[in-house]
Amino acid sequence: MKKLILVLLLIPLISIAQTKKKVKKIKVKTPTVTNVINTVDISAGLKEALNKGVTEQVSKLTIIDGFYKNEAVKILIPEELQRVDATLRKLGMGSLVDDGIKSLNRAAEDAVKESTPIFINAIKNISISDAKGILLGNESAATSYLKDSTTKELYAKFNPVVQESIGKVGADVIWNSIIKKYNTIPLVNKVNPDISDYVTTKAMEGVFKMIAVEEKNIREKLSSRNSDLLKSVFALQDKK
Repeated sequence: MKKLILVLLLIPLISIAQTKKKVKKIKVKTPTVTNVINTVDISAGLKEALNKGVTEQVSKLTIIDGFYKNEAVKILIPEELQRVDATLRKLGMGSLVDDGIKSLNRAAEDAVKESTPIFINAIKNISISDAKGILLGNESAATSYLKDSTTKELYAKFNPVVQESIGKVGADVIWNSIIKKYNTIPLVNKVNPDISDYVTTKAMEGVFKMIAVEEKNIREKLSSRNSDLLKSVFALQDKK
């Protein structure tokens, strides 16, 4: 009888022990950030960061002196015209050259203002093939990808706007005067630069530089991640 009672008392204890063992074997899978955020989310986050670069930084280029007084993007005299610059300054025409440099920057400021939708649309339509790799890349990886993927197309759309802006701000008149005066100097090699191509190229370089500034901010400063998407996506690169 005593044995039977003892057995009955032990049964619940054995059952509890077995249950504990089963519980230990069960691994609870807690979703990690990597599991929750997929490639589509990362791609969307990168695009939002690039768009923020346009709205927060590129917009600064569209105001008066946006290019001209920003040493990082200021458009200087073309390299092939350095001799023109030096020669005209020696002849007392330095102010004409200064006006020429300012006019290039004014054209860029106007062109970027008029063509901001072109850059926004390029970001919207870009196909990011290695979103996670770009996210975990260097401080300007997304901007570099945008530049490499869209420069040719952007140039084709942006150049006509630059040509129009050059005429609007009078840069064509100033530069025609500069080139004409230089080419009349005896014994110099005559020049005929493509100012439109030069301003287009330099203005685009300025745009990409400013987008890269904001990308770096987003990567390094939590305060620059002003949306849930930016916060969740760029939290991944914080752990690399």
